[in-house]
Amino acid sequence: MTLALILIIAVVAIVLVGGVAGLVVGRSRKPRIPYDAGGTIAPAPPGEAGPEDVAEPGAAPTATALLERPESTQSRLVRLRQRLAGSNTALGRGLLGLLSSDKLDTDTWEEIEDLLITADVGVAPTQELVEALRTRLRVEGTRPDEARAVLREELIRMVGPELDRRLQISGEEGAPGVVLVVGVNGAGKTTTVGKIARILVAEDRSVLLGAADTFRAAAADQLQTWGERVGVGVVRGPEGGDPASVAFEAVKQGAGDGVDTVIVDTAGRLQNKQGLMDELGKVKRVIEKQAPVTEVLLVLDATTGQNGLIQARVFSEAVAVTGIVLTKLDGSAKGGIVIQVQRELGVPVKLVGLGEGPDDLAPFSPEAFVDALLG
Repeated sequence: MTLALILIIAVVAIVLVGGVAGLVVGRSRKPRIPYDAGGTIAPAPPGEAGPEDVAEPGAAPTATALLERPESTQSRLVRLRQRLAGSNTALGRGLLGLLSSDKLDTDTWEEIEDLLITADVGVAPTQELVEALRTRLRVEGTRPDEARAVLREELIRMVGPELDRRLQISGEEGAPGVVLVVGVNGAGKTTTVGKIARILVAEDRSVLLGAADTFRAAAADQLQTWGERVGVGVVRGPEGGDPASVAFEAVKQGAGDGVDTVIVDTAGRLQNKQGLMDELGKVKRVIEKQAPVTEVLLVLDATTGQNGLIQARVFSEAVAVTGIVLTKLDGSAKGGIVIQVQRELGVPVKLVGLGEGPDDLAPFSPEAFVDALLG
């Protein structure tokens, strides 16, 4: 064999080996972070890279290797008071200033009505509240401390302290609790799903997310990011795929894995598109072939006023809403929407969004809300 032939064979061999190596590298996948039913990072099986093995030796840990510990519920409630007190005190100060006047004449009561309606309390609830205030203050006096006490009591009564605001997140007979989250695009729906997952993880519940918003670009990626931050798995399908199919598979996997709660994100459907609302009803029916839906949460932007109420009516007809999440409540004097939307639907506000932070979602407390409102 000539020297030239030997060199040619050697070159071909090197090219072939390099090509095979290139194919192997091209098909390699990022080490999977194992997920267990406890909602935490599980130890990697023998031979499989764990989160601590993702980074190169000596390098800083990767973002996915660092699980966050979400904020406790008690801490969230403290910040609820702080944030609302910083944004809604204009309404409280305005009401207290008018009610503490030396003379509560017709013009003053009209100003109070205007202030309440501007804050989205609604016409009928405003008239009811004003009538109750007028009756009580005639008897109990209008000194600032007296007026504040009466106003606080009446506002709490209007908000509805007797309503059951617990999230129904547990299933029966071994089935997971299933939370269906609905709302229009822009209300903060997908973000709310991620934040609810954080609340449940902080309570040591195991969670699985279903990315059934298959029509909005990157919605599933957004949900995946939320899940990775606290070690929660996400079931997703192809972009533009059937939302009901993704929801079905999420609940099926959740039941098989024995998780406590499955939270299903849905597309932000326009409330005036009946066909799309029918499809949302289909998602709920398909889910219930696997397990009952225990909670249907409607996410509403607190700043939308009457448009929010229109959305609430239509969604409630389509999927029987059981609770409301009010987002963007911070930085707004529209806190009266709490009263109006509850009156409209007959269901309670269960959670409120207070800002852009990952733990800026808190259980709604009527007393804390009113106290923050009054400053």
